[in-house]
Amino acid sequence: MSTHQLPEHPDFLWHNPEPKSSYDAVIVGGGGHGLATAYFLAKNHGMTNIAVLEKGWLAGGNMARNTTIIRSNYLWDESAAIYEHALKLWEILPEELEYDFLFSQRGVMNLAHTLGDVRESIRRVGANKLNGVDAEWLEPDQVKELCPILNISDNIRYPVMGATYQPRAGIAKHDHVAWAFARKCDELGVDIIQNCEVTGFLKDGNRVVGVKTNRGTINTEKVGLCAAGHSSVLAEMAGFRLPIQSHPLQALVSELHEPVHPTVVMSNHVHVYVSQAHKGELVMGAGVDSYNGYGQRGSFHVIEHQMAAAVELFPIFARAHVLRTWGGIVDTTLDASPIVGLSPVENMFVNCGWGTGGFKGTPAAGLTFAHTIATGTPHKLNKPFALERFETGALIDEHGAAAVAH
Repeated sequence: MSTHQLPEHPDFLWHNPEPKSSYDAVIVGGGGHGLATAYFLAKNHGMTNIAVLEKGWLAGGNMARNTTIIRSNYLWDESAAIYEHALKLWEILPEELEYDFLFSQRGVMNLAHTLGDVRESIRRVGANKLNGVDAEWLEPDQVKELCPILNISDNIRYPVMGATYQPRAGIAKHDHVAWAFARKCDELGVDIIQNCEVTGFLKDGNRVVGVKTNRGTINTEKVGLCAAGHSSVLAEMAGFRLPIQSHPLQALVSELHEPVHPTVVMSNHVHVYVSQAHKGELVMGAGVDSYNGYGQRGSFHVIEHQMAAAVELFPIFARAHVLRTWGGIVDTTLDASPIVGLSPVENMFVNCGWGTGGFKGTPAAGLTFAHTIATGTPHKLNKPFALERFETGALIDEHGAAAVAH
């Protein structure tokens, strides 16, 4: 029998239960990855006596602070495999979760502005095709045909010399994705506990046996960390360090406009990427702020450079106005690839280091992390992303495909 309290309003999508004294597993972090992990633990592994702990409100962190781009055109085999599996899951999740979270496969273009960009881009298209990822190389006139508002003239600072294109890529409504997972988790019996901050861990030797929170102690056999930019803080509480750095990452939106931008355009070279959301606002992002920090805000000069790049590529945007800006906290690794697997503490598992790729990887992160927690061994897709690679040197260097926040 469910111990959930009845919702205060019949239209609520999930309950808000009090934490129980013990669970079979506890997931720390109520964002996309935490909720997806809980969902797949319940659905694929029959683990329903689990709790998702969120120190604030559900999906109030990076899940609702990203620019919602979904793609799988990464260079290396390991990255392409996990992101392509994520994309295939994105394609079936609206029906599986019974929730229309506005997944729009409008395609993603990565612009090339130099001969070096062109060579690297064509190389990535070839690698993508070998890994079964849909990828094309577009000449400038094809770029213009696909996105008429883009400036492809040769008298600008960084002329467009072509672009890679992934037709199946696109965007989704981020908070709707979180709500979809939360509702299904709730239906399966998972406790989603908001305003529950983790303050420490209970250990028996080197084995985790409980979680300390501001709402009491919770005993558990397994703990999964899904806290993105705060993962290193939690790891320190548990007695080990993670090779990640946390940076502010900014984005912004304009006021609402009629549809003018049909696809997603990204430029690593000039550091800007832009799409148009379903409501009509232009959604733009750039690179991370260079300093380390946990503030959900960033420096003005990053926004200034981002706007200069956007107006150069899209002259029509000079007439738009910035409506609001915000920031998230991205956790980056030295090789720009995530860490998903076991930790030095027995029965504690880590899912972090996704940097700027966390949203697009949400379904595959949840599926593979759930497998790792349930079985104690990595899934074949996340096995290469083990923490140990920073000792063995088996790095997955995706800076070329993931160096910009998208």
